Amino acid sequence: MSQIQAFIFDQDGVIVDTERDGHRVAFNQTFAEFGFNVEWSVQEYHELLQVGGGKERMTHYLNTKGFGAEINPDEVSDLIQRLHRRKTDIFIELIESGSLPLRPGVRRIMEEAVDLGLTIGVCTTSNERAARAIAGTLLQGIPFAFVLAGDVVPKKKPDPAIYLLGLERGGLLAEECVVFEDSHNGAVAAKAAGMHVVATTNLYTEREDLSLADVIVTCLGDPNGPQAHLRSEARGLDLSDGCVHARDLIQLFGNATPPAVQARTWKPDA
Repeated sequence: MSQIQAFIFDQDGVIVDTERDGHRVAFNQTFAEFGFNVEWSVQEYHELLQVGGGKERMTHYLNTKGFGAEINPDEVSDLIQRLHRRKTDIFIELIESGSLPLRPGVRRIMEEAVDLGLTIGVCTTSNERAARAIAGTLLQGIPFAFVLAGDVVPKKKPDPAIYLLGLERGGLLAEECVVFEDSHNGAVAAKAAGMHVVATTNLYTEREDLSLADVIVTCLGDPNGPQAHLRSEARGLDLSDGCVHARDLIQLFGNATPPAVQARTWKPDA
């Protein structure tokens, strides 16, 4: 088996628990600002998350339930773009205000991986501005090789396109990569690209079918914070200190010796 060379992270629900208290809140504030009588509840947004991508989610809702106002079909595309731009502004304000902390263990395991010489990347269907805000502020100092987001590929997860692009950008083989995902669609996409998958569940995904993932945990865990608990069998994965560690994942996926590679660096303003 090939040595593990890279850890690749989804963003929403993996790096930051953004969906319930970030994206949903930003969508609702945006609808109110535009004068639409639409407010997505926690449960309704859970159902809408089955549609990948924010613009796609709003378009689906408009086509199935409407925004409570007559909209000229010729204006729909422009309206969705304007709604999404404003929603992203609000979401980034939430990030920069510190309202959305990192999920347990995310920075720790990234730093462990960097120390072991692994390449770090992000592959998310979230808006590019939001992805860069999180990578460049909340995760400042992590040497990302790539941050791929938004419309960089024509099809969203569960299509594997964004992970295949990540392999190309990173100069990686699929079997060399461990992907961190939280959803069924994300796990399907990563597995379709041929990668190893660690699923970290959250409020919205804890009941989803994550059986394709090689490892399922409640979170990555912090020594002095929330502890990681296994939700699927993973022989050889030691969670005795309540944390998922980079070295243990490297060993779990068939590599006893950390790879000696130089992490490629992405810059927020690139």
